[in-house]
Formats: sequence, structure tokens, C-alpha cells
Amino acid sequence: MNNGFASVARLTLAVFILVVVLAPIMLMFATSLKGDEQQILIDFGTWRAFWVSPGDISLENYRQVLSDVQAPLLRFLLNSAVITASVVVVGIFVNSAVAFSLSRLEFKGRGLLLAVFVSLIIIPMEALAVPLLLMMNRVGWLDTYQVQIVPFIAHPFSIFLFYQFFTKLPRDLDDAAYVEGASPWQVYWGLALPLSLPVIATVAILQSLEIWNSYLWPLMVTRGVEARPVSLALAQFFGTPPPIWGDVMAFSVLMSLPVLLVYLGFQRWFIQSAVNAAIK
Repeated sequence: MNNGFASVARLTLAVFILVVVLAPIMLMFATSLKGDEQQILIDFGTWRAFWVSPGDISLENYRQVLSDVQAPLLRFLLNSAVITASVVVVGIFVNSAVAFSLSRLEFKGRGLLLAVFVSLIIIPMEALAVPLLLMMNRVGWLDTYQVQIVPFIAHPFSIFLFYQFFTKLPRDLDDAAYVEGASPWQVYWGLALPLSLPVIATVAILQSLEIWNSYLWPLMVTRGVEARPVSLALAQFFGTPPPIWGDVMAFSVLMSLPVLLVYLGFQRWFIQSAVNAAIK
């Protein structure tokens, strides 16, 4: 009896959490597919805001967003894709290499260096924004791709995640590789990095979300559409009065789809990483 009640309670709680999580997404998708702006305003505040009947589905909002000359969405998406992919791909190799060095190599000051990396995790971006902006201005990188890529390649939290994973790897694997004549670089590239796929997936997802949704730094360093990311374009698009909710939701859907695809592509390794962490 108690077990049955507990199962029903857990199922009810899971369904409630699922509804709370999916409700904003359903509202966004449903609103983006409604072509009548007046009907959208009428539906707000009712259950109909989360649903669109098949006969009322319209792609007009998407057509308007994609054809807007003043806010070229495809260019903004391309900018964000280039910036995010560059930071994530280069960052995975840089951060994993630094973490491998800290976990496997013996050198003077290793403990202090690790403590510095860990302490950097708690420093917010807002505290570093102004000094970093002055540095980027001195080198002439404002309103470029590199100003949004280079400062964020080295990521303290990603280094810490890789470090925690590498410290769990048996050192017998390293010793066996060294006996065969491998160098530390070969051990890292051929052994440690391929084994760290769950961590790579976790870092890729977390950093993709962070860079894709960043707002403060792009606002400070970009002026035109040439290097402006989609997150900043959405804020500008939403802030133009009066807001056309169908277009805003269509813009939001198109901005969210790449991130959802990245998560779906890496979810197996991400879940595996979370399960392994829970077991340990």
C-alpha cells in the first residue's frame, strides 16, 4: 500500500515538474505558429496560449523574421554559430590539455596554479568586463569575432571538470604507455582525451549554452551586424515597441533550435557523465 502510494506520488511530482518545464517551450512554439496577432493577445492568459489547432498553423511569423532586412536573423545565427563553435572546439583541447598537465605532470607551482584556476570560478564576468574591454580596445579587436572568442577559450570550470576526471584515471595506464615509449603528449592525445568523452560532452553543452546566451559582453564589444550574436539581436528585436509577439516567439524558436540540436547530439554522453558522477 505504501509502495503504491509512493509510486503514484513520485509519478505525480514528475508529471508536475515536466509540465512546469515544458510550459514555456509549448507557449513559445504555439505562439510562433499563430498568424493572427490579435488572437495571440486574446489567448494569452488562457490554456489556448499553449496550443494551436492544425487548421490555424501559419508560418507567416517565420517568414517575416527571416525576411527582415533591418535584423538579418541568418547573419546573427551564423555569427553565434561561429563564435560558439570556435570557443567550444578550441576550448576543449586547451582546457583538457591544461587539466591533464595539472593532474599528471609534476612541476613546481602546480598546486598554486590549480588553486588559482579553482578560485577564478567564483569571479563573475561582470567584475572582469571593464578591464577586459580596455585590453581588447588597446589591441583593436572591438566589433570582431576574436573579441568574443579568444577571452573565453580558457575556462576555469571546464579545466576543473577535466582535472577531476583525469585524476580518477588509473596511473597504470600512463605507466604502460610510457613503457611502450609514449611521450606525455601521446598519452594525453591517444589515451586520456579519448576516454574523456563524457566530460567533453558536458563541457560542450555547458559552454555552448553560456556562449550562445551571453549578452553583456557582446553588448559591450559589438556595434554592427557583422559580428553581433543572435542573443543580442533578440534583445534588440524584443525591445522595439510595440512587440509583435508572433515574430518574437518565432525569433526565439529559431534561436533555441541550434542549442537543442547540440544537446540532443551529446545527451548520451552528458547523461553518462552525470550518472558516473553520482556513482562516484
